[in-house]
Amino acid sequence: MSARPPVPLSEVVAALDARYPPSWAEDWDAVGLVVGDPSTAVRRVHFAVDPVAAVVAEAVSAGADVVVTHHPLFLRPVHGVPATTAKGRLVHELIGHGVALYVAHTNADVANPGVSDALAAALGVIAVRPLGGGVQDPLDKIVTFVPHADTGRVVDSLAAAGAGQIGDYSRCAWMSEGTGTFLPGDGATPVIGRAGRVELVPETRVEMVLPRSRRSAVLAALRATHPYEEPAYDVLMLAPLPGPRGLGRVGELSDPMTLREFTAAAAAALPRTAWGVRAAGDPARPVRRVAVCGGAGADLAGEAAAADADVLLTADLRHHPVLDAVTEWDLAFIDAAHWATEWPWLPAAARQLTSDLADTVTATVSTILTDPWTVSERP
Repeated sequence: MSARPPVPLSEVVAALDARYPPSWAEDWDAVGLVVGDPSTAVRRVHFAVDPVAAVVAEAVSAGADVVVTHHPLFLRPVHGVPATTAKGRLVHELIGHGVALYVAHTNADVANPGVSDALAAALGVIAVRPLGGGVQDPLDKIVTFVPHADTGRVVDSLAAAGAGQIGDYSRCAWMSEGTGTFLPGDGATPVIGRAGRVELVPETRVEMVLPRSRRSAVLAALRATHPYEEPAYDVLMLAPLPGPRGLGRVGELSDPMTLREFTAAAAAALPRTAWGVRAAGDPARPVRRVAVCGGAGADLAGEAAAADADVLLTADLRHHPVLDAVTEWDLAFIDAAHWATEWPWLPAAARQLTSDLADTVTATVSTILTDPWTVSERP
């Protein structure tokens, strides 16, 4: 059997961008392709939490052409990448071995499925939904008026540009018939009628929804396809709607257990770290509804309490906020290592990428512990 041909890096990036659109990232974040030539051939992709030297060495050893990390290499602007700095050396190491680097950070945090979905699955939390209510991408509606004979062609063009997608259905449009009227000016070259004479034309009113990010492309398609010299159209900004995307997840355990038991179960389910797993709250309290957030999710405590969660499992919790929250709300907390709460996303994202690319690439997952805390002692 012959080896599968490689795919260009541009196709890998496109698949990742489709799963984790860069537009979903926070304004302060730095995501997407960091190092790499889009025309480079890719056979193997390596997933890791942190872009550090040990991970790059692991990727090179595994024969990877791309490293996908959750955490960015650069969060602050830089003016150079000399090999005299740690991050500069990393860039040179990547380029020297022909390895690309791609980052999916806060855009992967809010994706569905994303980082917190993988964490919930690892902990046995089911029937999950976004914590605090999810959001849908901003939507527009385009309304235009087309001569009857050209309606199908215009609808096809708008659909190809990104309009008319509703759930699993494409090319969705509302059409109604009416009469359009216009008076071409002296300098006009109308497709129908002639300058200086009022025209009445049977037309179809076409309405289609579209992601706001596709507005320019859809309008360009309309102008390119519509038979009129100056097509009439409206673009309406739709009200935000609930959706499956957002930070954190809340769901249920199949069988309730005590906080002590769930803490032990979390410690067994997550990768082992020096940080470990610790809980705040009554060890005997029942736990059935669980809120989770991969990475630092302390700010979601209010949303977890409002969702009637029994416990919020996240990372980077601090003494005073937890003390206040336990007092203010009937909510327990479990604090795990930041790295450990995000690691479960790696195998999930690797499976999704290979599926999206029809198994034309092989995906591997880092086994290196890159959590910065390395020693834990108890008296």
